[in-house]
Amino acid sequence: MLSLIARSEQEQERIAATLAARIPTGCLIYLEGDLGAGKTTFARGLLQGLGHAGAVKSPTYTLIEPYEIAGRHCYHLDLYRLADPDELEFLGIRDLLQGDALLLVEWPERGGDALPVPDIRITISYRESGRQLVLEAKTALGGELLEWLESACGDKVNS
Repeated sequence: MLSLIARSEQEQERIAATLAARIPTGCLIYLEGDLGAGKTTFARGLLQGLGHAGAVKSPTYTLIEPYEIAGRHCYHLDLYRLADPDELEFLGIRDLLQGDALLLVEWPERGGDALPVPDIRITISYRESGRQLVLEAKTALGGELLEWLESACGDKVNS
């Protein structure tokens, strides 16, 4: 587990962009936290860190926003409005999970058992000044990524 402090939205995006430098294809990341905590901010930083130059909007109403970045498929999902985990079948989640795409999933708990274990689970919470990001590795790949991120962001680690 890795705990990082982001004192501003820009700092949170920089942490995400730093992680993007090592994210391989076929990676699944869960983004958790209260409404407005910064899940989409983190997703924006990561996608821009991969090279996306346009806007990154919250997929709250569309449920899924696809991105093609340097020949790489990335999908940003927001399951907040999902009424039932079975609705994921209509989104084609099975196909997305079997491919080599990067998936960023906000509100993954709404997907129930229809979603597999992520590589990394990120919980974002409010602090008096900024946000706390708690990153948990759930797979060996996730562990490697967090080990690298800890060395890259050592000055932001919350002791």
